[in-house]
Amino acid sequence: MIRRRVVDLVDTFELQTTGKWFFLSTLIGCVAGAGAILFQLLTHYVVKFSLARFANYLPGEALGEPAGLEIDELAFAPWTVVIVMTVGGLLSGFLVYTFAPEAEGHGTDAAIESFHNKRGRIKWQIPLVKTISSAITLGTGGSAGREGPIAQIGAGFGSLLATRLKLSARDRRIMLASGMAAGVGAIFRAPLAGALFGGEILYKDGDLESDVIVPAAISSIISYSVYSMILPPELRFIPLFGEPPEFVRSTMWDLIPFGLLSIVLVLVGILYIKIFYGTHNLFQKIPVKKHFRPAIGAAMAGLLAMGLYYGYSQNMQLLAVLSTGYGVLQGALTDSASVAPVILVTVALFKIITTSLTISSGGSGGVFGPSMVIGGCMGGAIGQLFAEYGPEWWTDQPESYAIVGMAGFFAGIARAPFSTIIMVSEMTGSYHLLLPTMWVSTICFLLSHRWTIYIKQVPSRLESSAHRGDFIIDLLEGILVEDVYQRDRQLCYVHESMSLEDIVHLLSENEQQYFPVVNDDQKMIGIFSANDVRAYLYDETIWRLANARDVMVSNLVTLSPEDDLNSAMHKFTSLNLEELPVIDPDDPGHLLGMLRRKETIAAYNQRMVEMKQQIAEQE
Repeated sequence: MIRRRVVDLVDTFELQTTGKWFFLSTLIGCVAGAGAILFQLLTHYVVKFSLARFANYLPGEALGEPAGLEIDELAFAPWTVVIVMTVGGLLSGFLVYTFAPEAEGHGTDAAIESFHNKRGRIKWQIPLVKTISSAITLGTGGSAGREGPIAQIGAGFGSLLATRLKLSARDRRIMLASGMAAGVGAIFRAPLAGALFGGEILYKDGDLESDVIVPAAISSIISYSVYSMILPPELRFIPLFGEPPEFVRSTMWDLIPFGLLSIVLVLVGILYIKIFYGTHNLFQKIPVKKHFRPAIGAAMAGLLAMGLYYGYSQNMQLLAVLSTGYGVLQGALTDSASVAPVILVTVALFKIITTSLTISSGGSGGVFGPSMVIGGCMGGAIGQLFAEYGPEWWTDQPESYAIVGMAGFFAGIARAPFSTIIMVSEMTGSYHLLLPTMWVSTICFLLSHRWTIYIKQVPSRLESSAHRGDFIIDLLEGILVEDVYQRDRQLCYVHESMSLEDIVHLLSENEQQYFPVVNDDQKMIGIFSANDVRAYLYDETIWRLANARDVMVSNLVTLSPEDDLNSAMHKFTSLNLEELPVIDPDDPGHLLGMLRRKETIAAYNQRMVEMKQQIAEQE
């Protein structure tokens, strides 16, 4: 009953209007924002009843995150963290592989694949399982991010809503991408970046899903507003990482050290991707049931973190290799003196390993958060080294390198430069670094073109199943009939007075399927096919009574040489014909030749091959 009313309400917006998308996008934004609240609270309670209770440990968070947990004045229990993480991995693995195996990993890839290859469909149980399992993974100390599960909540609801309303596959895909945008815009408090993220993250080579931007913007704004309702008043209008220092605007000479930073970020990004998927391949070979692999990965990540903790004189900052890691990143962004460069580099490099162990083993969580920590810590460390050992004019604000490093690193590995530039600016509240952020992100994007953390991305819309029909039309419209039809083909013409008996004998001696009928002036007045004549084969009494006029079709469907192949293909399919006559537009009735359907398809295939070769040569 409720679904019927919603369908009727959507129908009143006439489905092609802005009102339709405003209504649907607002609905998606509300659900995504509520999902972000649910996920945040669920993670909060998992931390409270696991790490805080048994290990007396709270992972560091960003300044803009709401506080609320306190720990007793008891000694930190390091090895208990390993036990808690192992149990968390066991619970997460059981939930995922029992109820929704598609929810394993970082989630964003699953949504991207659904957009391209599954007509935008996501099973309803996946977001639910993803939310609970990711909250357990993060809450028990697993190294992962929040954007994957939140994006899948929004994407899953958008897909489900479109399916229930019986909308087209194209609309379902737009609603899925809008849901992704809404989730990211809410959890990172970056509505503008979320809108761009939804349209940009789908492709590898800088393409953009333009139809998604407006619905995604509405969804992102609404979800951000809904999510902000749970924040204390003092946190509602500050960025996720608080107010950064006042940065001096960059000059042209600053592009040199920032360019060097780009090279380092690209190398670390390639290392991250190779370790991430190399770890995934290794876990696929472990001869144990999939349900137990996340527990093994979590235990190994916990042991590695404890080894770092004791190896560096029990330095709590190194525990940023677990959970979100935002605590150390916060120090690098606002007070670089509080975190030594060696700690930042160590956290960045080992965060790669712990994230790979957590997620690539089958654990559930996002990769955006860890990427921010890795890039920010590497940038902060390099900024401090430049400030201490580089020329005086290079920098006196190492924090700026941490912010730029966040953007450049993720822009390279995720192939999403524009949304990342805006997102980092919104998360840090600083647009003073827009010039170096664009510079570093662009370089990282260009140098990392062979690698991506989201392996389900396709290079461009040309390779996406979602746009296959669009490109068929585009390519066919670019080819004219005169480029394809055979002019020199010897056609057998039939005079309008030819008897049916003669026509039957003609068919037995000729392999031609379609026969043009002409008058005394050799002007085409009709056409018939071999199938049209077969209806008379068993009635010899009328063979001498009937002639070509009796079997031909006089209501001709023709083409001119100036027509494009899209028009021709439309006529082929709508009338179920295999050949169409090509008529001279300046001399009606003058037959120039015949165009076959298979020639049209062959021309399209040839053009497609040529375009792919051109793309390969450009790369």
